[in-house]
Amino acid sequence: MRVALVGDTMLGRAVAERVAESPSPRLLGDAVVELLRDADLTVANLECCISDRGQRWPDPRKPFFFRAPPAAAALLADWGVDVVTVANNHALDYGVEALLDTLEHLDRAGIATVGAGAGVADARRPLHTVVDGTPVRVVGVTDHPADFAAGERRPGVAYADLRAGVPPWLTEACAGDGEEVVLVTPHWGPNMTTEPLPYVQRAADRLLDAGATVIAGHSAHVFHGVRFAGRRAVLYDLGDFLDDYAVDPQLRNDLGLLWLLDVSRDGVERLEALPLQLDFCATDVARGDAARWITRRLQRACAPFGTAVDEDGGRLLLHPA
Repeated sequence: MRVALVGDTMLGRAVAERVAESPSPRLLGDAVVELLRDADLTVANLECCISDRGQRWPDPRKPFFFRAPPAAAALLADWGVDVVTVANNHALDYGVEALLDTLEHLDRAGIATVGAGAGVADARRPLHTVVDGTPVRVVGVTDHPADFAAGERRPGVAYADLRAGVPPWLTEACAGDGEEVVLVTPHWGPNMTTEPLPYVQRAADRLLDAGATVIAGHSAHVFHGVRFAGRRAVLYDLGDFLDDYAVDPQLRNDLGLLWLLDVSRDGVERLEALPLQLDFCATDVARGDAARWITRRLQRACAPFGTAVDEDGGRLLLHPA
């Protein structure tokens, strides 16, 4: 099956204004949408809540609050998104009410969710689905903030303090039956870093040991390197996909990747990535100097993990060196 993965998808603030202005805002290029729709399974990290209700989370240290209008759910579905993880540090930006709205709007749009729920059992529960005849398990988790953690009767996210280690509930969630493809999508590590921190790498090792086929991380807003472990793969950070963020001229968080994997019960058969250019509230295929910068950056990021990156017809093919 073909799996498409995209990182932080932020549909709030200026993006929300464009969604509210038009029933069909042009936020993604046609070629990008085509790849998302053509995949058998498309998974994204939703970096906002979807609601027209709620109040800002009462934390004076929290600088950013992201909320998209209800129409954003239908827009994601139109792009071909099948699953989103809402286990991240923006799921409760507008409180419990907006989080529950988010889950409801996505469900109505036909989009499955992982990583949050009305209680801790719901938030931690993996998604089980069958894609092109292959059973798939998707697990969502975030390592920040602890305040957003779901409780027994408190809506919230699937939280784990990964700096302290991978908890038993998470290893159990990753334990497939041997026939499943297990996709783990953790929101881990700090923003604006160029490589995974040691604790993230340790957590990835533990998740692989627990049964993960593919680990697809996010949080840094900058794509990181990829490591192969036999037929399994760790994409430490997918990078950004769509937003209105300020651009760091050195880290270039406006240059990203759409990740495409061919996966079977035996593991990852092929991994490639399409370079992306993120403009203000719009994302399209990167070309020219931007595409070359992405290629060089990904090659440098992958080299420490023994992963080679080759240019192949406008896409980047990743494989063990």
